[in-house]
Amino acid sequence: MKSTPRWARWIVPLALLIVWLGIGGTLGPYAGKLGEVATNDQAAFLPRNAESTQVLEARKAFETSPSVPAIIVWTANGNRISAAQQEAATQAVSGLAGGNGVVAAPSPAVVSADGEAMQAVVRLATDLGDELPTVVGEVRQAAQRVTGTTVQIAGPAASQADLSDAFAGIDGLLLGVALAAVLLILLLVYRSVLLPLVIIISAVFALGLACAVVYALADRGVVRVDGQVQGILSILVIGAATDYALLLAARFREELARRGDRMDAAKAAVRRSAGAITASAATVALGLLALLASDLTNNRALGPVGAIGIACSVLATLTFLPAALVLLGRAAYWPATPKPADADLEGHRVWRRIAAVIDRAPRRVWVSTALLLVVLAGFSSTLSSKGVPLDEIFVNDAPSVGAQQTLARHFPGGSGNPAVIITNVGRAAEVRAAAEGTDGVAAVLPATASGRPGTEAPLVVDGRVRLDATLKAAADSGAANGTVRQLRDRVHAVAGADALVGGYTAQQYDTQRTAARDRTVIVPIVLGIILLILIALLRSVLVPVLLVATVALNFLATLGVSALVFEHLLGFTGTDASVPLYGFVFLVALGVDYNIFLMSRVREEALVLGARQGVLRGLTTTGGVITSAGVVLAATFAALMVIPLAFLVQIAFIVAFGVLLDTLVVRSLLVPALVIDIGPRAWWPGALSRRAGSS
Repeated sequence: MKSTPRWARWIVPLALLIVWLGIGGTLGPYAGKLGEVATNDQAAFLPRNAESTQVLEARKAFETSPSVPAIIVWTANGNRISAAQQEAATQAVSGLAGGNGVVAAPSPAVVSADGEAMQAVVRLATDLGDELPTVVGEVRQAAQRVTGTTVQIAGPAASQADLSDAFAGIDGLLLGVALAAVLLILLLVYRSVLLPLVIIISAVFALGLACAVVYALADRGVVRVDGQVQGILSILVIGAATDYALLLAARFREELARRGDRMDAAKAAVRRSAGAITASAATVALGLLALLASDLTNNRALGPVGAIGIACSVLATLTFLPAALVLLGRAAYWPATPKPADADLEGHRVWRRIAAVIDRAPRRVWVSTALLLVVLAGFSSTLSSKGVPLDEIFVNDAPSVGAQQTLARHFPGGSGNPAVIITNVGRAAEVRAAAEGTDGVAAVLPATASGRPGTEAPLVVDGRVRLDATLKAAADSGAANGTVRQLRDRVHAVAGADALVGGYTAQQYDTQRTAARDRTVIVPIVLGIILLILIALLRSVLVPVLLVATVALNFLATLGVSALVFEHLLGFTGTDASVPLYGFVFLVALGVDYNIFLMSRVREEALVLGARQGVLRGLTTTGGVITSAGVVLAATFAALMVIPLAFLVQIAFIVAFGVLLDTLVVRSLLVPALVIDIGPRAWWPGALSRRAGSS
């Protein structure tokens, strides 16, 4: 039979390269267009079945035009607000009626009880999108006509405007920082010119494809994207695609040094690394899809979007990258081109020394590292996940935060964010009395047709009325949460009222409860998924159980360190309710990645060399590439810190630190030492546990 012509061998890699160049050229721009289908309206990301979500839907009937309030706060530069200043303020806001984005007549200026400040409410359209910061600026400019005062804008509209500013340019800024960090690390670690560029191109192609798919689905309402999901998708794809590419490129280099022929080397590299790469990707993708069990819409949004990103990362790694490496051959690693003598090297001398230390005293190594992690994990219980106060949502000095603080100093703490009560009109008086008698409630006023609470007869819609209860405590405080709980108990007790309590504080309270419920449901699902994948990959039960236990311990240790750093170094008094769950999904799934890379190679070597030598050889051959992959992934997640939001800063630290802890301690010391100490029994009930002389 005739051998395949030499030219025919190049058809597949050339075809793959052409296809990916077409994907990159056609779909690449979608990495910068995802913001067009993203929404930063946080009201859309509430628990599906919570009471506050029902109120959010019901209150729409009481608004002639959907609106979001901007609260203007004037403070006197002297001692007290004068009558002339109050009149000037009312005239200034009256002039905004019918203006750009204003959907109702603004309320007149109201002076605070201490006489040092006044406020007015301007209702803005909910569909302003990127124009919202501009409209808020116009409101501020009109309010500045009141001489002798300092003007600030508070309320939901101002917060959304600051949020839009925080996410402005997220596509270019975040992607640029992440890619620059990855490129710098790869250049320093591999001292190669072309390989880092090829890996970066592979990751960018994967991101372009993922963003195009997500864009198409979001545009059709199949998935939902906000700024947080958008940022995490970019980081996740760049980090995962780079990790998978490093594993494949390292295996290709090893096979190229051994075989000499680039085509044979590529086939062997793909064959021997595809299992670990796909298993690793499956743990992350399925772990993310487990978020579909959440009752929080933003968690469910991240699940499929993240899984799409992981799938595109694997596709690029197993198709584009091998094609590029085949065409480049040894030139990909220039100036450190692989030589035939390199094939028998057992890893960098540093990793040979680490392996020797573990081999001499495996029990001492794993016990000491496990104790260290247990001590750190002990601090995890001090991490508060009861939500981030309004003044900590932004890590910089956002204007809306300062305005809200000013508002709280001069008016009841809940001003601008009242508890909203929807009840039957026949029991409205009783419900209002019950609300007014609740400790922590400053005032209760009905919504009216004019939009000015309490000045006219209540507005009745389908036999229901709306009451706004201003709380004495700040809307984001624990005291306000307690007031809402009491308020619900009292109004629910009014027979026939069918009363519901919502609003900002109720939304935060319901979100915290739902997040706690999600953790109890999703954590076991993720652990079960990972355990099944590891059992299938490693053909063992005991080793997968040990791996899952070590990454779970690593997660708790990371939370312990995060609790100390957040409180004592970064000044956070709490974390977003979803932060622990996000941190768990990312850290456990990604942490298992490195153990999969290690243990799949250990098993491969153990089948030839025996259990003990298999661990040592697997550690030394994968040590460098897995460590560099961990550093790259940590750096990409750390790039999220460029977005000045506490949620993303907290997620960035947890994942970056946790990945480094997992890579440098758990995967490098704890797992190898533990498997060596247990011996062949660690592979029970697989064939390795019964091999004669396998130790």
